[in-house]
Amino acid sequence: MSAPFTKSPGWLDWYRNPSTPRFALPQGTVDAHCHVFGPGAEFPFAPERRYTPGDGGKEELFALRDHLGVSRNVIVQATCHGADNSAMVDAVQASGGRARGVATVRPDVTDAELRRLDEAGVRGVRFNFLKRLVSAAPKDDLAAIAEKIAPLGWHIVIYFEGADLAELEGFFASLPTPLVVDHMGRPDVTKPVDGPEFARFLRFTDRNNVWVKVSCPERLSLTGPPALDGQEHAYTDAVPFGRRVIAEFPDRVLWGTDWPHPNLTDHMPDDGLLVDYIPQVAVTAEQQHKLLVDNPMRLYWPGDDA
Repeated sequence: MSAPFTKSPGWLDWYRNPSTPRFALPQGTVDAHCHVFGPGAEFPFAPERRYTPGDGGKEELFALRDHLGVSRNVIVQATCHGADNSAMVDAVQASGGRARGVATVRPDVTDAELRRLDEAGVRGVRFNFLKRLVSAAPKDDLAAIAEKIAPLGWHIVIYFEGADLAELEGFFASLPTPLVVDHMGRPDVTKPVDGPEFARFLRFTDRNNVWVKVSCPERLSLTGPPALDGQEHAYTDAVPFGRRVIAEFPDRVLWGTDWPHPNLTDHMPDDGLLVDYIPQVAVTAEQQHKLLVDNPMRLYWPGDDA
């Protein structure tokens, strides 16, 4: 059955023929940031959504996992599903223990529902501060959610623009859980990596024991992917920012594909190329193993062997 939804105008679907990476991922690698979209016929998209994607369900995610050489996934609730976590939980439960979830919940979520999500494999919630994706992010409501999840040992994933950190960091610092920042806080890569804006982000990360996802160079870059003339490396203008974060916080960095790459407008990345981006920013075998295996296992599967 086809999904009863019409994709947003200009929507780019995920790249269905990813290359085989040249970089061999270490055994036990975790894709710590990916999503599932529907399929809409089975898991309808939220009425209040800001975009309507094409389907990208668990079967396609797991096929990509195996193609890239990834061992495990962390599936983050997509905003197009609102606070109905059914598609994400279904994918986590279908993984045979090889996935964890990050949910979206409302302030009135019950303790029973949180326990159900915890038993299903959810280990955190996401707070979204991107104005193009959410109408508002009321801090009182988010603080109430944080208090409810803290006893479970969950963390909070925060998604924001680098330029907005100044007005948000006090609120972030007040939250009673570990924090995980999506996509390095979306820095402006046209500004210097040692400039004041990214320096603020690094200070915030250091003071608050924050974890950082070194992910989504395709969202940050202006230079883009390799040209067809044989250019070897992709997204080079994002590289200094990733290297800096990994060098300063090697034990608190994570990596993810962001598949199926929602809301991109200029190009759809080759996920094999995103794997080949990793050694540009994690330049030693030790850094790579921490980024891809040790750190996500400690956060999402504590006590388990990779």
